[in-house]
Amino acid sequence: MVYRERLRALIARHARPDMTTPLDGVLISKVEQAGPPLPEMSGTVVAVIAQGAKRIALGDRVYEYRAGQYLVASVDLPITGHFTEATPAWPALGFGLVLNPGMVAEVLLQAAPGDLPPAGGAPSGMAVSDAPDELLDAVVRLVRLIEHPRDMAVLAPLIKREILWRVIAGEQGAVVRHLGLPDSGLTHVARAVRWIREHYTQPFRVEEVAQRAGMSVSAFYRNFQAVTAMSPIQFQKQIRLQEARLLLASHPNDVTGVGMRVGYDSPSQFSREYRRLFGAPPSQDAARLRAAHGAAPAAR
Repeated sequence: MVYRERLRALIARHARPDMTTPLDGVLISKVEQAGPPLPEMSGTVVAVIAQGAKRIALGDRVYEYRAGQYLVASVDLPITGHFTEATPAWPALGFGLVLNPGMVAEVLLQAAPGDLPPAGGAPSGMAVSDAPDELLDAVVRLVRLIEHPRDMAVLAPLIKREILWRVIAGEQGAVVRHLGLPDSGLTHVARAVRWIREHYTQPFRVEEVAQRAGMSVSAFYRNFQAVTAMSPIQFQKQIRLQEARLLLASHPNDVTGVGMRVGYDSPSQFSREYRRLFGAPPSQDAARLRAAHGAAPAAR
């Protein structure tokens, strides 16, 4: 509890509207209003909540985490998320450390044989756990470096490695360990995820993406589902629809054109799938976006 209180005070004091900090790869956030679920990309991150609560939907899975808990996302996934507990008097306060596969690999190499269990198959790309005091203590010391800029260059890399070790050695360590293993199932899936994101407008055959990922079709499909909670085609659909919503914010009167730009040949299919994800057809959602034009984007 004492570490959470310290972290809460530090984040409240130093949080910026854009969530950035002087520490590379470190984000802190302060959200004063619980909003509706919004589509976003998870990033690859370890995120700790010091105050408040957040709910995230990934495919058919729902993750909820609150003060004193942490979330690990080892693949950049299309999610829908929102803070469920946040007010001006009691804002949601959070910390995030972007995961670096190279640093994860370095930490794994430093571990003695037998310190960690075998990695096993590809785990889910996202997991939530209670944050032990050792992890919170390291996070507090890292955020406190904002107040000691002279120490950042030397101490920040050391504390980041400590945070990674606390997570890697913890109950959700498998989610992170796969990032540092060059031939893990998660690494292969992450390669496929990147390809689909970069070519989301193009139709593809699962067999082709499996080959790009270096896996058999059956192993690829099984691992992809385990990591993303979606099939490859469902994943592509999520990316397309999230991109469509961003485009509609700036082109609200061109629903058909936006659908075509993100890869839909059928306007009716685009409208149907858009409504299923966002709760309103694209024309109606575009009107809402147009009415809200100029408002500040919701903080994550």
